[in-house]
Amino acid sequence: MRQDNRNFIIFSKHRRLTRLWQFFFTGWGLVMVAVLAAAPFLTKQILWTPIKAINMRDVVTNQFKMTNASFSGVDKDGNPFKIHAVSGHQEYGKPDVVFLEKPSGVITRKTSKGKTIDNISATNGQFNHKDNVLTLIGNVRINSSNGDKILTDKMVIKL
Repeated sequence: MRQDNRNFIIFSKHRRLTRLWQFFFTGWGLVMVAVLAAAPFLTKQILWTPIKAINMRDVVTNQFKMTNASFSGVDKDGNPFKIHAVSGHQEYGKPDVVFLEKPSGVITRKTSKGKTIDNISATNGQFNHKDNVLTLIGNVRINSSNGDKILTDKMVIKL
């Protein structure tokens, strides 16, 4: 039986084309995987997606969200404080600030007459945990154990 040499000739002609296609697709495949893996680091966003229908600004803004948030600690003079909020969130660009919704709390401070306990509440607030500054915004109410009452639109408390 006689072998047909044309099969080998056709196969050898297409071998270069096959290798070229394998190189092209393998190279671009690796590049695409690398781009998808590196995209969150290049865009400085934790969640990255190529889908245009998703509002990425809203996703990035609400990444760090908590409900029934509570913070407690001591101020620079050693007096205890406790802050509670219905919800709180951190924004990607401001990692030191927690934005609070309906904050309330108790702050103890020393005065010339002894300890005074302040009950605070507001519509919104911001707690900068790096600088220990609480900013209350909107319908701020403070009722002190010594009888003082404060009602204002905005108040900054350095803890």
